[in-house]
Amino acid sequence: MIRIPSRPGLALVLALQCTGVLLPTSVAARPVEVDRIAAIVNNEVVTTVELKERVAQITRQLNRQGTQLPPADVLERQLLERIVLEKAQMQLAKESGIQADDATLERAISRIAENNRMSVSDLRAALTKDGISWEQFRDQIRSEIVLTRLREREVENRVVVTDAEIDNYLATNPEGVSNEEFQLAHILVRIPEGANQRQLMERGARAEQVLTRLRAGEDFSRLAAEYSDAPDALTGGALGWRTRDRVPGLFTDVVGQLKPGEVSGILRSAAGLHIVKLVDKRGGGSAGPVQMQQTRARHILIRTSEIVSDAEAENRLRALRERIVNGANFADLAKANSGDLSAAKGGDLGWLNPGDTVPEFEHAMDALKPGEVSPPVKSPFGWHLIMVESRRMQDVSDERKRNAARNALRARKSDEAYEEWLRQLRDRTYVEYRLDKE
Repeated sequence: MIRIPSRPGLALVLALQCTGVLLPTSVAARPVEVDRIAAIVNNEVVTTVELKERVAQITRQLNRQGTQLPPADVLERQLLERIVLEKAQMQLAKESGIQADDATLERAISRIAENNRMSVSDLRAALTKDGISWEQFRDQIRSEIVLTRLREREVENRVVVTDAEIDNYLATNPEGVSNEEFQLAHILVRIPEGANQRQLMERGARAEQVLTRLRAGEDFSRLAAEYSDAPDALTGGALGWRTRDRVPGLFTDVVGQLKPGEVSGILRSAAGLHIVKLVDKRGGGSAGPVQMQQTRARHILIRTSEIVSDAEAENRLRALRERIVNGANFADLAKANSGDLSAAKGGDLGWLNPGDTVPEFEHAMDALKPGEVSPPVKSPFGWHLIMVESRRMQDVSDERKRNAARNALRARKSDEAYEEWLRQLRDRTYVEYRLDKE
């Protein structure tokens, strides 16, 4: 990556801007593609080669999806803006010390291969066939991991959902958790923070133009790729399938009034102007009562470290188990030996629902009868002894509703906060476009 001074207007002397090369007379003259600067983002550049590679990649993707391509110059501008925003985020991540190590990257690639029902070597061969180099793919996944961690730190970790908000949500949604799902797409015309009257009029006219073309029958995906400022623009603005409680708050009332295939009017949010399309919907009605088996359990945790090895932790737990089998009190031994916060309560974990613990712990716990103590069990947290005290069938409808409400509110807040955060980041990023100048 080429580094340049960050001050606007400072003269740049870059080898990439040379207009040609001298060839030996013995070599036949042939055209040589010159890498130029497409844009400057703070103290980094986006080169035309980088931009052309991204255009080629997205073009292949849209062709496979059967999505009509926007005009070449529009696609190029959209992708350049996306790269600018990505670079601004990656720069902030670097300043914040956010990274993705090789182990995390390899696990992510393995999951991608598994989700596509292929081995890593098969995935590599498929990418090569599509013209994507393995190193390019790895760099892209590493960047996505970093950007996800940045979003978690800057946005999601700051989203708070209060009990009062959950109570209000449930009060205004008396039908509870709905099984109805909506497949949505949207177009966002972003409005800069502190926009003046001229900018507001220009952005409004742009949104009106899009809406007019949509109502004249033009393809939504194509217009999203051409006009939308959202990160999902080049996938047709697709938001995928969402239950009613996961639909962005701005869209909720409108979506309920649309028929599949219809588009909304222009909606205003802090991020800008939106147009939403209801692609399809399915399901309906409220979720009924839910009976679930719960387990009351205790455990003793020995964490491993450079000082405590796996073998030592396992042996310590075997000795503790023998004492418990011979009549020692589990709770007393948990208080004296467990490295978990539950030690103060004698290792009591309370009533556990399926999925509340990691799979290794849950599988061992489910195999026990009330009163039984497991052999040492290894999990990502260390080594455990588990004792099941009792089990019960419980109606968890209310608890499920509150959890669903909390998740829905968190998702809505997170999406809205992320859009606003992206807008603020873009507004404070120095960007100089060079394509037109070149």
